[in-house]
Amino acid sequence: MTDIRYLAPRTLDEAVGAFAASQGAARILAGGTDLLVQMRNGAVRPGTIIDIKKITELTSIEEAADGGFRIGAAVSGAALAEHPRFGRVWPGVLEAVNLIGSTQVQGRASPGGNLCNASPAGDSVPALVAAGAVVTVQGPKGRRQVAVEAVPAGPGRTNLGPGEIVVSFTLPPRPEGSGDAYLRMTPRTEMDIAVVGVGVSLTLRDGVVAAARVGLGAVAPTVLLVADAARALIGSRLDEAAVHAAAAACRAACNPIDDKRGTIAYRTRVAGVLLQRAVAIAAERAGRV
Repeated sequence: MTDIRYLAPRTLDEAVGAFAASQGAARILAGGTDLLVQMRNGAVRPGTIIDIKKITELTSIEEAADGGFRIGAAVSGAALAEHPRFGRVWPGVLEAVNLIGSTQVQGRASPGGNLCNASPAGDSVPALVAAGAVVTVQGPKGRRQVAVEAVPAGPGRTNLGPGEIVVSFTLPPRPEGSGDAYLRMTPRTEMDIAVVGVGVSLTLRDGVVAAARVGLGAVAPTVLLVADAARALIGSRLDEAAVHAAAAACRAACNPIDDKRGTIAYRTRVAGVLLQRAVAIAAERAGRV
């Protein structure tokens, strides 16, 4: 077997330089919960592993003065769960991140790794899409910001440029009357891959939906931002017609595959069902009785 070089840079510039110099032969180790499995089964054979867990900016959680959050790409799910305020502000995002693997895996698994693995069924991604999260990316040409939904390009592929590394996620401040939720359907109760995953974020003013975003996973080559579902909810009091219209928009957005975990028809139907349930949870969290 070819020797693998292991690097553990202390600065982001060092990590970007090493990643760019590898010319595609390196892999980033944010948590390793996907990478190590892929290496073990021979799907990936990197010449260099660049461990970013020792870079402070990538492993820290910061709350801004306006109430927004910046989450380092390599922050573990366990660390996010221990934050005193994040789960109160973004309970749906935390629920989604904490569905990545077992309790043991949570000590390593990160939202950045989950996003860059580019699985259509990645649990954290639909919730981050619904949250309106923006990714900061750094590469040889400098930094740029990109919406989470624009990062995946297809199963196992991203739109990141050569040498670019995901640095952090920025989540916006939450207005009063806001709530979010993430739900998924799996064949088993625990530690399985989503057949469908739905993230919903709502802001209510006097019982009327003022803002909404819907993320949909495992039903297309990439996680989707379903703008038509959000439009169906905005301006409504979440009456039956509005919620059914949003569910129909989710079903219409589906472009799934048949596999051993679910048929096209099943995934499409479940997308609408989970949308309705996630809306109800998000609305309750937003303070709607």
